[in-house]
Amino acid sequence: MDEVKLKRLRDFIDASERIVFFGGAGVSTESGVPDFRSKDGLYNQRDVRFEKYRPEYLLSHSCLTREPKVYYEFHRQKMDTRSIQPNSAHKYLAALEKQGKLTAVVTQNIDGLHQKAGSRNVFEIHGSALRNYCQKCGAVYPEDFIFKSDEDVPHCKVPGCGGIVRPDITLYEESLPEEAVEGAVRAISDADMLIIGGTSLTVYPAASYVNYFRGRRLAIINRDPLEVRIGGGIETLVITDRIGEVFSRLAELQAMEL
Repeated sequence: MDEVKLKRLRDFIDASERIVFFGGAGVSTESGVPDFRSKDGLYNQRDVRFEKYRPEYLLSHSCLTREPKVYYEFHRQKMDTRSIQPNSAHKYLAALEKQGKLTAVVTQNIDGLHQKAGSRNVFEIHGSALRNYCQKCGAVYPEDFIFKSDEDVPHCKVPGCGGIVRPDITLYEESLPEEAVEGAVRAISDADMLIIGGTSLTVYPAASYVNYFRGRRLAIINRDPLEVRIGGGIETLVITDRIGEVFSRLAELQAMEL
């Protein structure tokens, strides 16, 4: 790990008061949650049950409505993150918020690990697999309802309803949650430092939200090289490494200096 860049990241954070973190699947891979597009990602995992379907279809509104049994089988097999625990990246960001440095986390992940680590101001722009609701009456169900249901397609238990209960995630062909998007854009616009981590910035429209940043310092932490162009006059730091390892080492460095 480049210690010079690590110390510069520490200096960026020390000099900032309104930091926003924008993250994607790479933040949670170190907790054991597979990403989507890497060679070991969800889209490239061989499973004979789903071979005839495109991965995007299995996570689409079309699949949920046309072939709900297929959708729920895939969801139960591939989207269960209930036992997954936060890693050092989630924990570092939660600590940074507690210190009053971090104003918001904007995440494309649906695993709820930021909140589990202690972060409070989290904008989940793709929703959360830990929330479920009835499409008909809106009744809310706990995170394990779909997984524990004895029905192939889980239905609402409210008397007289019987609607389908679905996870509160944004599927392909669906609009992003308006409230979360507005909060994310507002937080990024007000930030004096933006940290982008664990994301390829290839999923739109979410990836475009970083363009609202008008602050002074930008840090990009990603295992693979990532090119980001956001205006001019911004101090930019690029660290090509695993984000959990970077934040773990940064926490050690800061502890040594106390």
